[in-house]
Amino acid sequence: MAFYPLDARRPTDLLRTNTTLKKLYAQAKSIERLQSLVETQLEPAAREHCKVASFADGVLRFVVSSSHWATRLRYQQKRLIRALQAYNEFATLTKIHCKVQPPLIKKAPPVRTMRRSSVAAEHLQETAEQVTDPNLRAALQKLASHHNGN
Repeated sequence: MAFYPLDARRPTDLLRTNTTLKKLYAQAKSIERLQSLVETQLEPAAREHCKVASFADGVLRFVVSSSHWATRLRYQQKRLIRALQAYNEFATLTKIHCKVQPPLIKKAPPVRTMRRSSVAAEHLQETAEQVTDPNLRAALQKLASHHNGN
């Protein structure tokens, strides 16, 4: 039994002919519009942590990155509802629900660089010359060479 793949088609052709894709695309555009309206009312720090998941039956659902942001949104819920009801899209808004979903990709911690000091390198080299243990002497000399930039 052989598999013959379908002929490749342009994305615009698929969106015109496939009803499922049409609905999905329309829903994505709608959520994108709602997100932009919500961001006008959110404080700047919260914008990257709060994303609109859906809006149906008067309930606006958010996906937030942590319980901290969910709590902050709950405290601002009444103010947000009043502010968002001014837009036609949110005329029927009555509740806001938050679902916590931590990001899948964790940000790498910032790289800490050590300041390199020639004075520190000199002190390490002097200490290495006075040490009798060969392993410790080699370690101190290696550390001093890092400070010298060698």
